[in-house]
Amino acid sequence: MTTRTRLTAALAGALLVLVAGCGGGEGGAAGENRITVWTLENLPDRLAAQQALAQRFTQSTGIAVDLVGVDEDQFNQLVTSSAASGDLPDVVGALSLAGVRSLAANELLDPDTAGRVVDTLGAETFSARALELTRDGNTQLAVPSDGWAQLLFYRKDLLTAAGLPIPRTYADIATAAKTLNTGGVAGFVGSTAAGDAFTQQTFEHLALANNCELVDPAGTVTLDSPQCAASFSFYNDLIRTTSVPGAQDVDTTRATYFAGQAAMVVWSSFLLDELAGLRADAAPSCPQCTGDPRFLVDNTGIVPAISGPDGSGPAQFGEIVSWAVLADAATEPAGRFVEFMMADGYPDWLGFAPEGKIPARSGTREQPNRFTELWATLPAGVDTKAPLAEYYPPEVLQELSGSLDTFRRWGITQGQGALVGATLGELPVPQAVAAMTTGEIDPAQAAKQADEAVTELQNSLR
Repeated sequence: MTTRTRLTAALAGALLVLVAGCGGGEGGAAGENRITVWTLENLPDRLAAQQALAQRFTQSTGIAVDLVGVDEDQFNQLVTSSAASGDLPDVVGALSLAGVRSLAANELLDPDTAGRVVDTLGAETFSARALELTRDGNTQLAVPSDGWAQLLFYRKDLLTAAGLPIPRTYADIATAAKTLNTGGVAGFVGSTAAGDAFTQQTFEHLALANNCELVDPAGTVTLDSPQCAASFSFYNDLIRTTSVPGAQDVDTTRATYFAGQAAMVVWSSFLLDELAGLRADAAPSCPQCTGDPRFLVDNTGIVPAISGPDGSGPAQFGEIVSWAVLADAATEPAGRFVEFMMADGYPDWLGFAPEGKIPARSGTREQPNRFTELWATLPAGVDTKAPLAEYYPPEVLQELSGSLDTFRRWGITQGQGALVGATLGELPVPQAVAAMTTGEIDPAQAAKQADEAVTELQNSLR
């Protein structure tokens, strides 16, 4: 879980209700002139922005919107209680991949409306991988909106001085880490904390590159496969021979890189604005940064997708969030609302946090690159706002905007969304990574431990 996600949970723990339009709502399937929308984008400023969008939609269509901000940690409980009382919303926004699969497994989605929305907007205007990850066979479960990417950040100046290539493969990452692990600079930092979901996201990012999967097509857990065993071994070698001492997590890895004490770090795209100095409580602190606040961002390169020796091509971890229309929704107005949010309202939706909202829809039929080009110009940041284009070259932003097409995720396309959610709750993979990187077990034992723990978790879900 990224720091930004954790802040969202901390700052918006209560259920917030904002009403756009007049009168009160009755909950889900409220009728042809009123719908209820739950949104997991529940920070106060984002709720206010969504209220403005809902009001624009109401003014244009006459359909009132009851907008409900829901905390991510409360979502499953609220869905369960609302389903029992017959009071589900019509639409859910910013729903994770695991969340989409969980609702689908419980037959709480209206895939027909989601499919119609995608067809109306044009399937060709969406990231093909985003559609694949939100589809079950030929059934479009939800409408993918945007995503954040796991990335490898590296010091361009250090690699160039050492004559090293851009680290896009296991071999190049290992060589760079060992070569640059000197002079008070760690070659690589990555999360190893047993209790941090970020450890799983970091490891999964590298493991996917080597074709290591959580389960096979039949749903059998495969974390002890040769590809996964090799991934555990690769990560163990990086951490134990080129990283800094002690357990590392989402905060310490960023702090080490920002202090100029690491040549490479795996972090999410939420680092983009922080690296640029646009967030006061998480700004670069390297020695050179005092005289030149742009030093670190100007000397950082970014690799979205990585290739491993057993992989089938470049791959990366990423989260895609979607608009989901629920079963028994007021179908026509719910579909119109999602279309609005993916068209006229889309620029403002992406503008909440461009660094964590890479567009799943590149443009329109008439302007195929409209949204990806606009995305680079949207103000990013927390305390200071500035477009990412002011800090990152066009080729980097172009690669980032297309990164959703190289996203892969454990268990999602194999229909194991519930298991994915459970692993991020119980954290068996981070526990195995932590035991391995502290020397308690070797990589083969780590793969076996993770496999057995996830298998036991899977059995408990049946």
